[in-house]
Amino acid sequence: MATQMSKKRKSVADGFFLAELNEFLTRELVFEGYTGVEVTVAPMRTEIILRATRIMLIVGWTGTRLWELASVVQKRFNFPENSVELYVEKIRNKGLCAIAQAECLRYKLLVGLAVREDKIFVHLIDIMFCFKPWSSLSIWLWVKKILNNADIEMLIVVSGKIYGHHRAKSMKIKDGYMISSGQPGKEYIDSAVRFVALRRGVLGLKVKIMLDRDPNGKQGPTTLLPDLVTIHPPEEEEE
Repeated sequence: MATQMSKKRKSVADGFFLAELNEFLTRELVFEGYTGVEVTVAPMRTEIILRATRIMLIVGWTGTRLWELASVVQKRFNFPENSVELYVEKIRNKGLCAIAQAECLRYKLLVGLAVREDKIFVHLIDIMFCFKPWSSLSIWLWVKKILNNADIEMLIVVSGKIYGHHRAKSMKIKDGYMISSGQPGKEYIDSAVRFVALRRGVLGLKVKIMLDRDPNGKQGPTTLLPDLVTIHPPEEEEE
């Protein structure tokens, strides 16, 4: 006899499933630009939609890797056979996605991007990585390059042993108008937190991006900011 699960237990179980699935996909698709997952449960099947920036690396030429991921998820969470379907959705605007920018910054730090502009450190990086064009950049220059290409407001916080053997510190890089309180702070701010394990220690990364208002609700919230003042032109008086 099948026992029915209470609503509280079901919500907790769904939360555990989504959290574990998100953690697995984050580790598995670290170089594919994975940004999030959406799960839709139907009576006959379960649809899982992956959001990423490089969908061709996930799908592949024959779609074999997508089938492998679906098989792993099906066996791990004890789904019936052929009841899990995976789809991939490409991020429309990478510059407005905090997770994509945090993963990109994390990857650049792993391969040798300098946190600050240090001529000695940059010279060593150039020697180690054969004069790569990105090795002579710092996080500040990388952020400035992004902001010049796209008109967005961004805040990046790097915490940890930034300067090598010194104590742990925090460095903030901010550009543009950024709100951080109230309901608009929840609707307009897209944030992401990532950790980078380097030789000198673990660095923490926090990326915040303020979205613009979008009446269609595709690339931003539909609600207006409460401090927005609209001045209407005066009406012409009839004589």
